[in-house]
Amino acid sequence: MTRVAFEEHTAQRGRVARDGGAATGAAILITEGAEDAGSAGPTGNADRNGHPATPTNAPAPRPATPSAATAPTPVEQGDEAERGDETEQRPDRADRPETAGSGRRRGRRRRRGWRVAAVLTVVAAGGAAATAAALGIADDGEAAGSNAGALPPSTAEVTRQTLTDSRTVDGDLGHGPSTTAVSRLPGTVTALPDTGAEITRGQQLFRVDDQSVTLMYGAMPAYRPLGPGTEGPDVQQLEENLAALGYAGFTVDDTYTGDTADAVARWQEDLGLPGTGRVDLGRVVFAADAVRVDSVTAELGDPVGPGSAVLSYTGIAKAVTVELETSEQRLATAGAEVTVTLPDGATTRGRIDEVSTRIVPGTGPEAQPTTTVEVVVGLPEQRAADAYTLASVDVTFTAAQRPDVLTVPVAALLALAEGGFGVEVVDEAAGTSRYVAVTTGLFADGRVEISGPGIAEGVTVGMPA
Repeated sequence: MTRVAFEEHTAQRGRVARDGGAATGAAILITEGAEDAGSAGPTGNADRNGHPATPTNAPAPRPATPSAATAPTPVEQGDEAERGDETEQRPDRADRPETAGSGRRRGRRRRRGWRVAAVLTVVAAGGAAATAAALGIADDGEAAGSNAGALPPSTAEVTRQTLTDSRTVDGDLGHGPSTTAVSRLPGTVTALPDTGAEITRGQQLFRVDDQSVTLMYGAMPAYRPLGPGTEGPDVQQLEENLAALGYAGFTVDDTYTGDTADAVARWQEDLGLPGTGRVDLGRVVFAADAVRVDSVTAELGDPVGPGSAVLSYTGIAKAVTVELETSEQRLATAGAEVTVTLPDGATTRGRIDEVSTRIVPGTGPEAQPTTTVEVVVGLPEQRAADAYTLASVDVTFTAAQRPDVLTVPVAALLALAEGGFGVEVVDEAAGTSRYVAVTTGLFADGRVEISGPGIAEGVTVGMPA
């Protein structure tokens, strides 16, 4: 690993670069220069005054073995341009053999110096960004040298806490998203429910030509007429509803038998329908559970045909609907718990029941459609929302949580030349600091979970100005 150290005459220069770059994300890399032309520092892209050159994320190389054949690097050539008396190729020395310890190279005077290069590394996670300095770290996880006399402009303490990646967004309290019920039968609308009416299995949803269209429970929508000889999951769904309504004399399976037809005929007669023993397409509307009429589209006397909208409905339970951006989809996991804050400030538990992707058409002639994530949050404690029919609420999603971990501000992280991150551990009493490699965990609320040698609660770490 590259040896890292700071000397006061160059550390001050480097610290100015760091302080001045805090607002723009600039940080400094300082490595000990070698004593010959074959070791020009980790980048060879900065001049002797510490001015930044082309940024690089390459790891710092080990010092090269001195060699008479080693050509000057771009950094050295830049140094030579500044020191004309040191870089001029003298004819009288061109053929002079070099010996170990002679103290000279062709066109290069031996000197020990410091190379300063600017490296810009931005760390972004959980909505936070940090300026990071690229440093070389020894195999034991700490810098080989310490930084004396040039402490960071600001500090923070390592704290122990429960770190939570959460987000609070606006939501609409109601009964969840609505579904449109359409007529599959041709005719005239002769009866409609009131808005807000709650309808359960076996009850009338609306009437066409004075005949009932009935609600039953099930996930599969009706898509064909059913009669003797028909087989499929839709047959079993119908038979399950007939059995739940008290009709018997048939086996609940996926086959529509004569016994099923007899039960259907009895059900039809109870509704005032002709007892044909067959179920016409459109005579039954299937929904997941009991429904609440959200709005009525049709009016009495309206002619309807297959596909004509009649009304819309929701579930009867209170629920919260939230729209998230696609980048926030990580927050929404079906079955996860959330916290709902009601208009009066009270909170109640919520559970994510549904997560779906919606494409919303643009409103203008050239507007592009947008994609959102719709989340339906159920409320296990329904009484908590009894005082509200419709309301705006806050919903807090928790994507991840790490209890009892050590954290620092994200801005305290330093990017290491070898890869990964570190922090500058400050000993304020001694007026020194050292660099320690750390392992990062969860990023949230501008802080990051860290662990590493010597990292403990209460330790002081460096921060940018």
